[in-house]
Amino acid sequence: MYKLSLQRILIIIAICLTGVFFAVPNIVPDKTNLPKWWQPVNLGLDLQGGSSLLLQVKMDDVLKDKMSTLEDSARQALREHKIRYQNLNSDKDSVSVKIADYKARDKAKESFRKLDEGLVVTEDENGEGLISIQYSEQALAQLASRVIDQSVSIVRRRIDELGTKEPIVQGQGSDRILVQLPGVQNPESVKILLGKTAKMSFHLVDETTTVTQARRGKISKTSRIMSGSEGEQYVVIRKPVVGGENLTDARVTFDGGRPVVSFRFNTIGGRKFAEVTSNHIGERLAIVLDNEVISAPNIQTAITGGSGQITGNFTTQSANDLALLLRSGALPAPLEVLEERTVGAGLGADSIRDGVIASAVGFAAVVIFMVLAYGLFGLMVDITLILNVAIMLGIMSFIGTTLTLPGIAGIILTIGMAVDANILIFERIREEVNRGRSIRDAITVGFTEAYRTIVDSNLTTIAAALVLFYFGSGPVRGFAVTLTIGILTSMFTSVTVSRLMVEAWMAKFKPTKLPL
Repeated sequence: MYKLSLQRILIIIAICLTGVFFAVPNIVPDKTNLPKWWQPVNLGLDLQGGSSLLLQVKMDDVLKDKMSTLEDSARQALREHKIRYQNLNSDKDSVSVKIADYKARDKAKESFRKLDEGLVVTEDENGEGLISIQYSEQALAQLASRVIDQSVSIVRRRIDELGTKEPIVQGQGSDRILVQLPGVQNPESVKILLGKTAKMSFHLVDETTTVTQARRGKISKTSRIMSGSEGEQYVVIRKPVVGGENLTDARVTFDGGRPVVSFRFNTIGGRKFAEVTSNHIGERLAIVLDNEVISAPNIQTAITGGSGQITGNFTTQSANDLALLLRSGALPAPLEVLEERTVGAGLGADSIRDGVIASAVGFAAVVIFMVLAYGLFGLMVDITLILNVAIMLGIMSFIGTTLTLPGIAGIILTIGMAVDANILIFERIREEVNRGRSIRDAITVGFTEAYRTIVDSNLTTIAAALVLFYFGSGPVRGFAVTLTIGILTSMFTSVTVSRLMVEAWMAKFKPTKLPL
């Protein structure tokens, strides 16, 4: 027999009240003064209106910069090994060089392969000594994936400056980014923001010239004034010592209990960085993002392992922010707007109204059916159905789920599916009573035996929702999330809450006949 222990009752009531509490902001008229932790469900682009942009990452430009860097590295390697060469140049996807001395070609090819990971070095078969350096298909695919991921980070960081709530920024295909901005009706300002160059670079600070001297024109042609992120100004060497395209990672670590930013370069960047830090100990190195100095730490020691640390008066949050900036700017690429569209707020309001009407009609139909079919038990189920919707909205509000039109469809579907478990239970109770069991025994058997069937059916639906979430994107994922939350809450309310209500009714009235 189901035990109505005080502890179990309090847990069930606490879960229900918590869900209702976090669902309340969705019906509050004025939501502007609500605290950040107590907010309504975020509305997607199709419900709130806003702007949608489809951006293309110009991979050709990225590869061109990559080849230019590779050309400089190849030239330096040839000089280090004192190998004579001719016609060293780069094009859009390779670097070529002619080496007349056949004895030096193998040595040159070996040094080229060490310049970076994923390089393929080939020699022309005509015997003239023309050597070509290219990245393998796998290396190019990894580069494209890394560029897309980092470009998405840059776009998302820039979008956050607009104060847009819950923007959708995600990669599409091999070279495109989808940006959806709920509530933004002017895409021009967004395009201007995203059109800015986002390049990361490392520059030595010009210690021979003060900012005051530079303002008076007493500055070398090789230096320039640059503003800092906190309003300060620096005089830095124009030519970067290391480019952000060589940065592969940046993470927050702790050194002596203090947060620091640890970064790592690829092979080319690590060699350049080691040379700079070895020759300029005690000087400052400016880290520049979008023509703004975000940090200018002192070089305390030579860094020869391809990685290092940035120390300063960081809090954990500021160190995280700097690490994000470093990662985001590691492989910048120009963005081109392929498509733009604006969804009016009126269309979103119509969608919400239609969704509310559909939900209300579906809810009313289920409520009426359950009362007509199962009497008092049906009325109990209707109460749990209301709790189910409230808890579902409460969870979506708490975790910050973005509700789209397909998400509303998921809610409507959940309303119908929420009573399936109770129908299975009540029909089993009816069968057990017809077989001669007492009402109390029939209720116990009905809830116990039907539970396995309920779990099986719901797990199957959750599995389908997970497949939709994994392979889908945008609204499809929103539908999958809403459906999964709805199934989990309906299992709780349909089995636990409804059984608690039935057992409470049994304990109080001790009926001799089922109210079905």
